[in-house]
Amino acid sequence: MYESVLLKLSGEALSGEGNKGFSEESIQHLTSEIKAVFEKKVAMGIVIGAGNLFRGKELEKMDPRLADQVGMLGTNINAIYLKSSLEKQGMKCRVFSQLVSLQSTETINYDRVEDALFKGEVVIFGGGTGNPFFTTDTAAALRAVEMKAQLIIKATKVDGVFSSDPRRDPKAKKFDHLTFSQAIEKDLKIMDVEAFSICRRYSMPIQVIDFFKPGNLLKAVMGEKIGTKCTA
Repeated sequence: MYESVLLKLSGEALSGEGNKGFSEESIQHLTSEIKAVFEKKVAMGIVIGAGNLFRGKELEKMDPRLADQVGMLGTNINAIYLKSSLEKQGMKCRVFSQLVSLQSTETINYDRVEDALFKGEVVIFGGGTGNPFFTTDTAAALRAVEMKAQLIIKATKVDGVFSSDPRRDPKAKKFDHLTFSQAIEKDLKIMDVEAFSICRRYSMPIQVIDFFKPGNLLKAVMGEKIGTKCTA
């Protein structure tokens, strides 16, 4: 079992696939999956995207510097919403962000993050990296290294990494294990190159799972062989 993990969620984890806003059904699934890990007393950090609020196509006419700021603000909205949802289920949470200063958020500080994890609180990182031109994948890699996680769990809609979209291509091949170099060479789009670079430099493994299948998050934390493992 891993003692410390970073969970990378898309905004769709809050809305349901292809939907906008917040879905009660999706949030119930999300909180139950996280609670199963919380009850194992695993130190958990979470980075969440904002796809349920803003799509790239909706912002493509904006200056990309400004579009990225809109997206980063969206992740803070989701972080606070997620904090509320988890705390209703008895899980104490703290939101850290370099981007906003609200009564329910804190500026990222290593000692405070470490203290929260030590106390068994779920740590939610909002605001991406705090800079435009970097994705929440890169933010996940950065925060995982900062909190000294043992594993990044990337929550997706399919059971791991495939050679092509398995929902469209019945001949798509699933990879049980990949190196970061192989993933980059095959252009598999697990995470962006900047995120891979951080993970490779600090030997931070990534487990790609189907988050929407009940029990998969706990299985990944317990070290079971599911999805796709990507390592240096």
